[in-house]
Amino acid sequence: MAEFLEIDGSFGEGGGQIVRSSLALSLLTGKPFRIRNVRAGRARPGLQPQHLLCVRAAASIGQAKVQGDTKGSTQFTFEPGQTAPGKYHFAVGTAGATSLVLHTLYLPLALAGQGSEVSIDGGTHVNNSPCFHFLESTWAPYLRLLGLNIKVRMKRSGFYPRGGGLIQAEVEPCVRLHGLKLPALTRPTRITGVSAVANLEEHIARRQAERAQKRLSNLGLKVDIREEKWSHGMGTVIAAALDTTPVPTMFFALGERGKPAERVADELVDQVETFLDADTPGVDAHSGDQLVLPLALADGPSYYGVSEVTTHLLTNIAVVRRFVERNIVCEGKEGKAGVVRVD
Repeated sequence: MAEFLEIDGSFGEGGGQIVRSSLALSLLTGKPFRIRNVRAGRARPGLQPQHLLCVRAAASIGQAKVQGDTKGSTQFTFEPGQTAPGKYHFAVGTAGATSLVLHTLYLPLALAGQGSEVSIDGGTHVNNSPCFHFLESTWAPYLRLLGLNIKVRMKRSGFYPRGGGLIQAEVEPCVRLHGLKLPALTRPTRITGVSAVANLEEHIARRQAERAQKRLSNLGLKVDIREEKWSHGMGTVIAAALDTTPVPTMFFALGERGKPAERVADELVDQVETFLDADTPGVDAHSGDQLVLPLALADGPSYYGVSEVTTHLLTNIAVVRRFVERNIVCEGKEGKAGVVRVD
């Protein structure tokens, strides 16, 4: 077995992304790692249920040996085996983000030679993580540009703190990954989306939609936001996608107890306004750091503009470079627009 890579979980953004990227890269490269100071930059450091599931799910699909995979653990070791495509079901047990568990697993499974199906119970719309609608509208289309075909479905919605949601993903086998050359996105003219409530009063969805419709129309966009009532979970979301090409750009905002519906809509519109203020629209912040990992394994050079250089992006680049011998740089100041280059 190769020597363990030593990963410091406290550097950069100091959160769960370091864990998730290290797990995926270990399965993809066959390199074992030891990580210390897990999530040292968070209020509750160590492996929480969502991160613990990522470790155990990665070990399951990759037949890996793990030590230290307990709740609250601040260090663990991971020795990967052979990734086995198949049909998998994982449950967070809390409202932990199903999207982030999927981010850990999809690429090793896609490159394993055969298709796989993955079902994940937990939160589908929770703070500080891409919601299901983002996966469907923006994340999966970006992956298709790289030769990855991931079909996602939401069977049940799940919000904080109850969770109980369920997403399913069909991961088709990928023979090789394509590079990406995307200096900018086209400027949008239209935005479409959904304002939804789950087991709450319908007027909340209507108020979210009306507030967003009014403000977005004032930005010169054609707006179409439908209202939906869901029967699973308890919460509220408004999500809307700009018609940028080659991939739609989605933004979303979540309700919470004591938060007026109008403020939820304002949070969505504020994100759209910031995006439109850029002279040249780039890849959104969520996608900006998620593209680094597959492009590090893709054929040929890649580059893409990002709407914002984030700590998440810079941290992910640093983690990827520990596992993959590829020159990856980000040009631009943190908090401003920039360009990611994979040589």
